[in-house]
Amino acid sequence: EAAAMRLHLCAVGRLRSGPERALVDDYLQRCDRTGRPLGLGPVTEHEVEDKRGAGMAAEAGLLLRAAPAGAVLVDELGTTLSSPELATRLAAWRDGGQQDVALMIGGADGLDPMLRAKADLAISFGRMVWPHMLVRVMLAEQLYRAVTILSGSPYHRA
Repeated sequence: EAAAMRLHLCAVGRLRSGPERALVDDYLQRCDRTGRPLGLGPVTEHEVEDKRGAGMAAEAGLLLRAAPAGAVLVDELGTTLSSPELATRLAAWRDGGQQDVALMIGGADGLDPMLRAKADLAISFGRMVWPHMLVRVMLAEQLYRAVTILSGSPYHRA
């Protein structure tokens, strides 16, 4: 029995109370409930703020410090994956003994190229630009969807 793989959602910016916060909390709680029996989770959120406004490079440093080694990067310049492909990738990392996966969301200007170069994977939510707070909601939902796919739950209907 492999140890659980911890998931870290590392994001620039504080998500204050409101509809996005409620959605992220709901999806991450559901993800924990469904994922833990599968050895996926818990999901920990790490919020970083570049208080000095020093830009992308400063944000990259904060994100890297917030995350354990083994980063998976979420970036608009990445690969478009289907939900089942994301589920398969998470399961493969878990089965390969990966202990931590960090999913990173940059600020308004995106992610620093240095951070992108360190990533094992860059995921795109398509070519449209999304507000980074909505990207966090979508990523939380996709993590939940991935564990439901792996658990055989009817939530995901392709």
